Amino acid sequence: MDLSNKKAGIPAKKKKKYSLFFKFLSLLSVVRGYNIAIIVLAQYLAAIFIFSPDLSLKDVILNLDIYFIVLATICVIAAGYIINNFYDSKKDLINKPIKSKIDNIVSQKIKLNIYFFLNFIGVIFGFLVSWRAALFFAIYIFLIWFYSHKLKKYPLAGLFSASILSILPFFAIFIYYKNFSTIIFTHASFLFFVLMIRELLKDLENIKGDIVQDYQTIPVTYGEHFTKILVTLLVLLTMNPIYFLWEYPEIGMMKYYFYFVGVVFFLFLIYLWKAKTKKDYVILHNTIKFVIVIGVLSLMLIDTSVIIKRILMV
Repeated sequence: MDLSNKKAGIPAKKKKKYSLFFKFLSLLSVVRGYNIAIIVLAQYLAAIFIFSPDLSLKDVILNLDIYFIVLATICVIAAGYIINNFYDSKKDLINKPIKSKIDNIVSQKIKLNIYFFLNFIGVIFGFLVSWRAALFFAIYIFLIWFYSHKLKKYPLAGLFSASILSILPFFAIFIYYKNFSTIIFTHASFLFFVLMIRELLKDLENIKGDIVQDYQTIPVTYGEHFTKILVTLLVLLTMNPIYFLWEYPEIGMMKYYFYFVGVVFFLFLIYLWKAKTKKDYVILHNTIKFVIVIGVLSLMLIDTSVIIKRILMV
């Protein structure tokens, strides 16, 4: 109890207590459970439709090594969101006041304890696959911390490192299958450009908090107009891998997804150059997230008969 308040006859303000259910929801908000769910789905769909086209559905889903890689990914990415939340707590009070209030239901001390626990478990899951997998996730943990602590405060370093860290979970599956085909690198380059666009939009969306906390992002350092030019350039660069993917018959009906992306990006650029407020950038950011989610689901269009065929392959 506050002694000064007690002497003055003023009752001390009690700290609000929350149920375990609300604390669980708070942690889900911190670790962005919906993002992790999309990454896990993408890993399994990539394993089924791209990396192991000759294996049955049962062989892929019940593969223990893939299962442990996915579990390690969940733990490490969740921990990454926690440490990112820790370093961004002051900035988020400005940019995301409602989400920040939800996130702070759980104390920073508890979140940090969960952070270390998740990283430890993530590396253990990696060891269950191989020492190389454990080393991969250990390095990934360090890179996420280094990005959250240092790199994200600098323009180009923050942009490239955030995009690379977002795409690395897919390389865990990629390295496991040792599939080094051109089509996979082309898919990866497309995703990399899209992720860079997303990061720039996040910076435009959060520019107010970045200025207050002295984060030297590209919009803060070079201005909104230059950032829009850079986003436009990246959209045009995505057309290059899309063009090459159209030439591959192996992508099957997924080509219609890339037609869809072309139309969306055309409308996206028109809206981008009209955007002036945070609300506009939130809409653009959500558009890119929608493109990514649809892209994950469209992996099933590579071979529409694959599910039935693989279920029969017992």
